[in-house]
Amino acid sequence: MKKLLMLSIGLLSTSYILAQEISVADAVRFSVEDIQGSARYRGMSGAFGALGGDMSAVNVNPAGSAIFNNSHASLSLGVFGKDNIVSYFNGTTTGSNSDTDLNQLGAAFVFRNTNTNSPWKKFSLSIAYDRTNNFDDSWRANGVNPNTSIASYFVGYANGQPLDNISALPGESISEAYSEIGSIFGFGNQQAFLGFEGFIIDPNNDENNTYSSNISGGNYNQRYSYASRGYNGKLAFNAATSYDDKLYFGLNLNSHFIDFERSTFLNETNNNDQSSVSSVGFENNLLTTGSGFSFQLGGIAKLSEEFRVGLAYNSPTWYRISDETSQYFESTRIENGDSFNTVVNPNVINIYEEYKFKTPSKLTGSLAYIFGRSGLISFDYSIKDYSNAQFRPDSDAVFGTLNSDINDLLDSSQSYKLGGEYRYKQVSFRGGYRFEGSPYKDDSFYGDLYGYSLGLGYNFGSLSLDLAYSHAERDINRQLYSVGLTNAATIQNTFDDVILTLAFSI
Repeated sequence: MKKLLMLSIGLLSTSYILAQEISVADAVRFSVEDIQGSARYRGMSGAFGALGGDMSAVNVNPAGSAIFNNSHASLSLGVFGKDNIVSYFNGTTTGSNSDTDLNQLGAAFVFRNTNTNSPWKKFSLSIAYDRTNNFDDSWRANGVNPNTSIASYFVGYANGQPLDNISALPGESISEAYSEIGSIFGFGNQQAFLGFEGFIIDPNNDENNTYSSNISGGNYNQRYSYASRGYNGKLAFNAATSYDDKLYFGLNLNSHFIDFERSTFLNETNNNDQSSVSSVGFENNLLTTGSGFSFQLGGIAKLSEEFRVGLAYNSPTWYRISDETSQYFESTRIENGDSFNTVVNPNVINIYEEYKFKTPSKLTGSLAYIFGRSGLISFDYSIKDYSNAQFRPDSDAVFGTLNSDINDLLDSSQSYKLGGEYRYKQVSFRGGYRFEGSPYKDDSFYGDLYGYSLGLGYNFGSLSLDLAYSHAERDINRQLYSVGLTNAATIQNTFDDVILTLAFSI
């Protein structure tokens, strides 16, 4: 893959664009949460809604910090791996990537009521950071497409546009024209501009507003490379209290962060007699940053010494998001037996107007049974309606159409987590299973997630050391482009991570 244009940000000019290409997949990306958490949390597959007593549990049910008997802190370091098996027409490729990161950090401060006659026994304040999604990924799709060329992408954006709106004026440079077209007409016209200036499309009527492709004949060798990095992070400011050591109530005020970078590059070649263009290279880069706010309310009830129930509400997250993009295009055409290379490199960063995005809310119910000092078993059930995700302002025509697509394509997703822990003297053995339903109505497009986990812990008294391994699988059909070349690569995702946590009393 070509070097990311984003790395050359200082060398590029900028352009302020009216509208960008945002899809339903972007709504899902920023709405899905996977709290990687502490090793104890991860070792039980995150089934902590009725348990508390763990810093990552605070991000599930804010009442959980009031379970601590003493002030407590923990930090976690994880190694996160992802393997991909990618199928695209007649080709299959494999790839893997991994990273190491500090994925959890937090502390809870417990204050006991000095009035022993009061039923309000204690109060806790805590702050907890958890990485809620990891965007580090890379994969490659190779195959022979018998039907569709990347040229259809440029034709799709060009049709209906006068030639003057998608081409450089006399004496105008590529950078000036690309920037000006984006500022006046928007993203779609910029794509048509790349296709026209790269000799991929030509007008085919006197009005110059319909276009045909210079690539035809079938059998297009396509190689698509994808690379991304970044994360979603969540910082929770928590307050919780205990009533008679039987009822626990908590509140989180959460700050969210988005940092996402993506680069894709498509190389297409053909030997078709009908084609005057034999190869195309098309690069797209995206940088997304954002911040948001949400709140959580939660409660835990001890129905007996052994049995606990929990209920937690996660509000929507209200984000403010900014996007920057850059593009590069090259082609090789054949004329009278000679080859000519064309490079359309605008050297422009497109800066889009900040927009708002609201994720769906989530409701979690939990059960837990405590076997004295010997162990426990816990179960969480959550429901989240992804069709309630919304880009704003809804009065914007692009966002209005996108929100309609979200309502049509996305659905309510149910998930459950089951975890258990057995203690023998100072050693704890843990295991868990989790299922997360697809956010799409058509789960063949974005499949369900299945996973399991194992964990081990040792308690030194005021300090504990925990280790966890988790494994999960999900299949996704990733559409290459939203216009023209809409074929999808089928990706079998396998996630494996190992987390080490140091926890101690303070």
